[in-house]
Amino acid sequence: MSEHFDVLIVGAGLSGIDAAWHLQKRCPGKTYAILEARAASGGTWDLFRYPGIRSDSDMYTLGYSFRPWTEAKAIADGPSILKYIRDTARDNGIDRHIRFGHRVTRAAWSSDAATWTVDVERGETREAVRITCNFLMMCSGYYDYAAGYLPDFPGVANFKGRVVHPQQWTDDIDYANRRVIVIGSGATAVTLVPEMAKTAAHVVMLQRSPTYMLALPGEDVVAGALRRVLPASAAHGLVRWKNVLLGAFFYRLCKRKPEKAKKFIRHYLKAGLGRDYDIGKHFEPRYNPWEQRLCIVPDGDLFKAITSGKASVVTDEIETFTDNGIRLKSGETLEADLIVTATGLKLIALGGAQVTVDGQPVDFASTMTYKGMMFSDVPNLVSVFGYTNASWTLKADLVCDYTCRLLNHMDAHGHRIATPHNDDAGVTQEPWIDFSSGYIQRASAILPKQGSKVPWKLHQNYPRDVMMLRYGKVDDGVMRFGSDEAVRLASGSAT
Repeated sequence: MSEHFDVLIVGAGLSGIDAAWHLQKRCPGKTYAILEARAASGGTWDLFRYPGIRSDSDMYTLGYSFRPWTEAKAIADGPSILKYIRDTARDNGIDRHIRFGHRVTRAAWSSDAATWTVDVERGETREAVRITCNFLMMCSGYYDYAAGYLPDFPGVANFKGRVVHPQQWTDDIDYANRRVIVIGSGATAVTLVPEMAKTAAHVVMLQRSPTYMLALPGEDVVAGALRRVLPASAAHGLVRWKNVLLGAFFYRLCKRKPEKAKKFIRHYLKAGLGRDYDIGKHFEPRYNPWEQRLCIVPDGDLFKAITSGKASVVTDEIETFTDNGIRLKSGETLEADLIVTATGLKLIALGGAQVTVDGQPVDFASTMTYKGMMFSDVPNLVSVFGYTNASWTLKADLVCDYTCRLLNHMDAHGHRIATPHNDDAGVTQEPWIDFSSGYIQRASAILPKQGSKVPWKLHQNYPRDVMMLRYGKVDDGVMRFGSDEAVRLASGSAT
């Protein structure tokens, strides 16, 4: 006989702990469990162990709205973030609800029973377990934990040193006094290079094309001042909104006046790298700011590593790996003892679980996202996906809060089923994320769509989402509800 819960949460990372806290706070009568495929909580922040791992968002927005961030560093290191997540789970009793080693393989919805049946592989033996629930919250992130994205580099087998993807970093990797090439210039590379440069003989950041980067202080001076005069929660809330509004302003500037944004970024790059550095070649992308994610450089550490001579940037394409490095298409050869392929992630929908509704497989690429959290014609399922232009947790908090509003509304009106459904013929489908990043483009075939109108439209705008998710109507004419009576009639149990 399978266990049953009111709500099943899949994933014990940043989002899963967030969801559990909201359920306990807003829906105290609901039973729930968290299914975590790995042996430890923390998600991304437990998985990634590469040198210098840190947030690429400030912790006043990446942290939870209900748990003030009190550390000095606004751009925090990975171990500090992991501790923060686990402390939150422990202090709120959430850790007692986590079931480790539970990998969800399939989720099947039955409209007759108004129930999800979730198939799980448990432990190293992959024991088959079946759990049912009324509502399913997918908090498993968006990328494949098994492996990162690795291009098919010519001649890679010829290299006599070690090649490692950051996602598979292990403690035995020694780079002290060694020559290192880091392939890539995204958030991971920007983190790796200055950290490895502290002890490596030299680190080359090899990029095919540049990425927009902006130096920010590692500590928030305003936050420090506010904490000295205000309670922690009040200071946290004020700094959170300060950073939200500043981030939204800069994003809007980038989208509406890209040339002005480019000048702003270039000014600070010159300040960090010097006026003689070839910024145009190495730090000015072909695209406009925020067409791909902008990388944060805390305290300008990458630029300091470059100007000190401990690191350098090479902008070129790879012709082939050699026995002692990489030969570029320009003819230049880079020698290395270790090559790190910071080449991106593989995206995966709903943790790779197969999903069916009344026996029919769900092709999420053919669905539209409702309020950025549910899928058209998929009942009682919420998926947490954060912002691409701001901190993940800002959106996660809102989604979790809205889910509780939805559950409480259903209870108050005797509903068992909630299904977003589009009846508006004027709604057209658009790409889910307006981003030119490679990892997004590679996954376009599996990603859902967004619609041209609210509530199917994604605005990537926190203040606007606050109004929609925290204060907007739950019964908005788009969400279809089913009653207890309808379920009983469908199942033939009515008398």
